[in-house]
Amino acid sequence: MTNRKSLLSTLRVGDIFHAQAPNGASLICLVTSISQDTIWARRVTSQETLEFDRVTGLEKVAEGEPAAVIDSIEPLPLEVHNVFVALDRKYGAVHGKKKVFEHNPEYFKLSKTEKDALLFIDTHYSSNPLSPFS
Repeated sequence: MTNRKSLLSTLRVGDIFHAQAPNGASLICLVTSISQDTIWARRVTSQETLEFDRVTGLEKVAEGEPAAVIDSIEPLPLEVHNVFVALDRKYGAVHGKKKVFEHNPEYFKLSKTEKDALLFIDTHYSSNPLSPFS
């Protein structure tokens, strides 16, 4: 079995992976930058920037704070990947602009394709977990 470090080292800018927050929330993340020891990613749905340790997959947070953990890096089929890239652009275009939602709540309504992609990742990522900590 390939270890976490080896698997996490395969991530590249533009890849999408899944992490789980301490409260069980699903984090769909787009890799924005990588260094020797850090993976920077943006949470597609909230546009939150997250940092993960490139060896363990644990989110880098202040001491004592609960951390998310990368639990799957299984590549998505191209059509599903593209849906999440488009969602990232859609949400990024209005990030921090509260008035957009107030004046156009339909902007945030998910299309059937977007809903289908969200349903797909639930089974896709849970069926393809990252190797456990060793």
